[in-house]
Amino acid sequence: HVQLVESGGGSVQAGGSLRLSCVASGATQDIGCTGWFRQAPGQEREGVAVIDSDGDTAYAESMKDRFTISVDNAKNTLYLQMNSLKPEDTAMYYCAADSLVLFCTMRDLYKYWGQGTQVTVS
Repeated sequence: HVQLVESGGGSVQAGGSLRLSCVASGATQDIGCTGWFRQAPGQEREGVAVIDSDGDTAYAESMKDRFTISVDNAKNTLYLQMNSLKPEDTAMYYCAADSLVLFCTMRDLYKYWGQGTQVTVS
């Protein structure tokens, strides 16, 4: 079992930056994939970025040049650095983890989820 807790959300002006954090606890040694997803009201949850156990990353096309996913394994912490934020980035952001090790999906099929942290861009 893995527990995930996000933090770092808040309100920011368009063009600003935020860094989200996700601390994992429990059976973290079994995690093969971690990622960030977001969901705006009335919309489906969409993948933002994922990272596998080798450090390989994948991003949604609209966020590739603005967002950076990283992980600090020693701290069991996943990060999402968000730059050049736009109003359309406003959403609840969730971190997720799964045991996949060969390919990390951008679909919301992960086993473990955090509670979410709100990001509002005005």
